[in-house]
Amino acid sequence: MFIKYQSSFNKFRNYLTTVRCDDSYSALYAAHEDVFIDLGKGKGSGEDGEAIYKLDGMKANLMMNYNEARNNMMLLSKGNFDEHGNTTLRDKENRPIYIGEGLIPQVERYAQKYAYNKLSTEVFQTMMNVLGEKSDNPTGNTYMVLCNEALWNDVQLTLGKFLSDNRADGTHLWSKAANGYVSVGTTYNTFIFGGNKVTFAVERALSREYGNKGYGLVLDLTADSANGMPPISMMTLKNGQCIQNYIKGPGGPSGFESGEVSTPVAGGKMIVWGYVGVCLWNPYRSFILRQV
Repeated sequence: MFIKYQSSFNKFRNYLTTVRCDDSYSALYAAHEDVFIDLGKGKGSGEDGEAIYKLDGMKANLMMNYNEARNNMMLLSKGNFDEHGNTTLRDKENRPIYIGEGLIPQVERYAQKYAYNKLSTEVFQTMMNVLGEKSDNPTGNTYMVLCNEALWNDVQLTLGKFLSDNRADGTHLWSKAANGYVSVGTTYNTFIFGGNKVTFAVERALSREYGNKGYGLVLDLTADSANGMPPISMMTLKNGQCIQNYIKGPGGPSGFESGEVSTPVAGGKMIVWGYVGVCLWNPYRSFILRQV
């Protein structure tokens, strides 16, 4: 079994994905960027400082796009290498372009799958029973359900009904606000059964991928009992997680800089890129929950 884990780790370590996001700008925009952002926040324009529109700085927006692309790649990427380790993509110079696999494709090959029509606590119990059989210990395990918004909403309704049916203390269901109104309900993110705990976390990337049908990726987050190895490992090259480069034209990134330039165009480009890989050490200790 150890050989399988080590082989899987080595495979994904050697097939790191390159994630890259670019954005270009004019020297005139760079010189006015702060003014545009202040106007968007309502400073010096509009009635009573009312915001006109939302405009993030170019660098902040580019970093947000890069982090989202990186997150989606680690979760959903199907990879592009065959059973012999050869990639299916190459550049014009015939050099391989590596795209590693995300967590979901790694899990789908080995995980047990459960299709449900209506969510209930019995579904949670079935899921935790299956995972418990594969865990080193029958109790004390921590599982996580990474779910889309449809499943997240079903979880809230299911656990709310569970508390109501079991006559839970009223403070779990309502509270009195300062203005005299009553706030009903709460947010549920954890379910405990048989000495094991499952935590729910919502991920919008799964909502875009699987639509309005509930979907949950269930992972065992318990560390290995023998060596303390975490269940999920992220990989990159040294200093290669997030690299930022500029192609500078007249004016530079601020629009007012002097010095050497890389292009005569009055503007430039910012590039954010990096290497990323992810490996689930024990994909057998996982579960997929999906609504039909």
